[in-house]
Amino acid sequence: MRIETRFCSPHIHKVEDGQELTSHVHRMIQEKTAPGGEFLGWLDYADKLSEKQICEIEEIADEIRQRADVLVISGIGGSYLGSKAVMEALCPTYGRKPEIIFMGHHMSSEELVEVTDYICDKEFYVLVISKSGKTLEPAISFRLLRRMAEERYGGDSSKRIIAITDEHSGALRTLASQKNYRTFSIPADIGGRYSVHTPAGLLPMAVAGLDIRAFLEGMKEGSREYSREFLEENAAYRYALMRSRLLEEGKHVEILVNYHPKLMYFAEWFKQLFGESEGKENKGIFPVAMINTTDLHSLGQYVQEGQRILFETVIDILKPKADIFIPGDEQDLDELNYLYGRDLHFINRRAMQATALAHMEGGVPNIIIEVDKLDERNLGKLMYFFMIACAASGLFLGVNPFNQPGVEAYKNNMFALLGKPGMEIETAEIEKKIHAIQEG
Repeated sequence: MRIETRFCSPHIHKVEDGQELTSHVHRMIQEKTAPGGEFLGWLDYADKLSEKQICEIEEIADEIRQRADVLVISGIGGSYLGSKAVMEALCPTYGRKPEIIFMGHHMSSEELVEVTDYICDKEFYVLVISKSGKTLEPAISFRLLRRMAEERYGGDSSKRIIAITDEHSGALRTLASQKNYRTFSIPADIGGRYSVHTPAGLLPMAVAGLDIRAFLEGMKEGSREYSREFLEENAAYRYALMRSRLLEEGKHVEILVNYHPKLMYFAEWFKQLFGESEGKENKGIFPVAMINTTDLHSLGQYVQEGQRILFETVIDILKPKADIFIPGDEQDLDELNYLYGRDLHFINRRAMQATALAHMEGGVPNIIIEVDKLDERNLGKLMYFFMIACAASGLFLGVNPFNQPGVEAYKNNMFALLGKPGMEIETAEIEKKIHAIQEG
């Protein structure tokens, strides 16, 4: 299995002179002395996960697959994006059984009503994922889903609800103990956006019918390959250092580009990983995503000729899971006979190569990440690649890549405006500020 990076631009400096800095960052990561080093438990978690834990996940997943029409998952951020990214990439788009519906990552009343109406006459399980149990979005969804399960299944409802939460404390852990829910733990030393290979990611994947053992093997392979100190041996460090050099050149926006719609949620996972990890102290690269060739007909014009603040990281899948060939046509009114007999993956990769060349010639550096094929093992390794690269990137910037203090700003305002007890003074102050803004 191979994942490789290629730096395709005359504007990009070589990275060999960055070994001293890279070695320093490498030691901080491996020795867990980096800022936020207490949250580096993900580095070797896949190796520490026991056979018993894996079997427990597989057994509950099999039960859900046999007994449920729908699994509803309540979680936000890293509590859902990792597993959803893997499922959307690897599972069939249509006709999944059981259906897996994600809730708790928004507060749209219309969506909540639609989901609860949809599952009311179906056999369903609920999986709630939250370290604290108090994060507003998943807590609201879970309160509604818990009531539905209790009304539908009565005393058996506890068998239909699974909680993944802090091992020892928190509101959800207390509730799970009171209600006798089956539980899995999110390790205290692993943050949400680095938790895809914990039960938070593995149980949903297993319910979807994916091979979580192969996924973990990919993670293990990544942990071995990307724990090497020297740049020539570590593609993840080379990528992280290149991002740092591009930022120094004024490239403030990174576009994660892929040519496969099934990677849409992988891009969402990437955006959270880097956005929450780097965006601090007025620093960091702003992560966005494009799915081509679709977005070439919308954002492509800006990339080609807009502000030169961009660079692209392109995921190149070398072998598709399935392919289709272009048929011939006697009339050839669409003038496509020159493509007769060509497979669509070949055409798609030619579009990728043509686009990368055009953008590079237009002043947009490209980093190409080559992946043999999309399967559980490769995706596990690719996600580890980005996780270790993200950690290194944050440390190159001089920020803590494992916390997210800025998230609290909106939360404090929101809780005050909602009238949370104990925040009366804050509520009055914020109401005055909002009134002043509205008055212009």
